[in-house]
Amino acid sequence: MPLFWKPYKSEITQFIDELKAKRPTLEAEQRAGRGLLWDRPQDREAEAEFKAARVAQQPYVYQTRGH
Repeated sequence: MPLFWKPYKSEITQFIDELKAKRPTLEAEQRAGRGLLWDRPQDREAEAEFKAARVAQQPYVYQTRGH
């Protein structure tokens, strides 16, 4: 390692570090937001019903049936 070596931090990393310093609750807010959309219990029975009710797509989408 050179004598005058300085560890490099990109502008993006510096921005994120500053943002986290200004808003210490940022990560907790992000986790709460993720919990609203993604971390929910899955209903396997409803998912199976959705898959069973799916209608197969025609080979050519814009062609009407019977012509």
